[in-house]
Amino acid sequence: MKSFKGLFDRAAYVTLSSVPDGLEALVLGDLARALGARDGKPAVLFVARDGTRMAMLEQALGFFAPDIAVLSLPSWDCQPYDRVSPNPVIVARRMTALSHLARPRERTKPLVVLTTINASLQRVPAKSLIAGETFAAAPGNRIDMAELTRWLENNGFERTATVRDTGEYAVRGGILDLYAPGTEAPVRLDFFGDTLESIRRFDPESQRSTGTLKKLEWVPMSEVTLTPENISRFRRNYVAAFGATTRDDALYAAISDGRRYAGMEHWLPLFHDRLDTVFDYCDGAVVMTDPLATEALDERLAMIADHYDNRREALAQPSAGAVPYKPIEPARLYLTKDEWTSRLADLKTAEVTPFARPDGAGPARLSTSAAAAAAASRPSGRRATSMSSMRCSPMSRACARPRSAC
Repeated sequence: MKSFKGLFDRAAYVTLSSVPDGLEALVLGDLARALGARDGKPAVLFVARDGTRMAMLEQALGFFAPDIAVLSLPSWDCQPYDRVSPNPVIVARRMTALSHLARPRERTKPLVVLTTINASLQRVPAKSLIAGETFAAAPGNRIDMAELTRWLENNGFERTATVRDTGEYAVRGGILDLYAPGTEAPVRLDFFGDTLESIRRFDPESQRSTGTLKKLEWVPMSEVTLTPENISRFRRNYVAAFGATTRDDALYAAISDGRRYAGMEHWLPLFHDRLDTVFDYCDGAVVMTDPLATEALDERLAMIADHYDNRREALAQPSAGAVPYKPIEPARLYLTKDEWTSRLADLKTAEVTPFARPDGAGPARLSTSAAAAAAASRPSGRRATSMSSMRCSPMSRACARPRSAC
């Protein structure tokens, strides 16, 4: 295996060829080590073609690179323009990952972020917003329980009699039980007046305490928070996008009343002044793409367009008794192909392929030392690295040099 140190010193785009299927994690781990820890910021963003592939890679990284920190950012598990919300477990994983990226923790290990084509296309709440909505507490802090309860409600937590699942909370006098996303077990906050006296883990089945914590950090349970400001913004944007509302518009009525509505996440842009992408959260990271990523990208974009067109047709020919569904334009919720390609062109990118590069792919076959010397003597271009050799490869899309200069 060739060393990856200095791989991107002279080239913004490289192809890693002859990487057998299943060994991408080995290459990914070596690349992350070469890039090193970045004060909690990700070294590599790996974009897998689907969720199954991402899960396999996460498991493989645990074997090949146990010294590498890994964060997974899955996509929603519902169809574009669906009437249902994403699974709360999926949302919890997404919010945990976004929170860690928005507020980097001190790390001595290189960090790898795993995501999918679907997730990378989807716009997300602004990085600064997620950083500001994270709630931290420690014993001895003064916390207004009414304010805390309001924060939980606004950020998607559900009030129940007994806490058993992620996203639930319960209040009994001066005790607040909470099961926050990203935590292994629910916690019990014991208050004396407005002072937090203790934080204890407990078993959701037996409700018995199992240990104590010195501090706690919570992230929102949803990408949509129903604060008064967000509700007002949604109402303005909804009317601007679709015109005057009707009495049978259940979505508008629910949000106006401050109630969560199934599938409201599909109108995410209407709740925010601006949205970011996973690339904004992973600023400065090398982006590595899976084999067949381009094909998966085209399929996803075609699916989004198809579902949007179907919703528009159904809205134009309403059925008796059907609740109207007014879809927002795809470009407001998802990246277009041009945007996705443009974002990659501005970043250091590595493409993984199991195939060896053909002999005619470059003007010369170079050894590792020769390739390094050649790279140092020319301006930025594109390089290909295989398990056994390093060669110059054709000009990348982002390269402005004439082909004769390659």
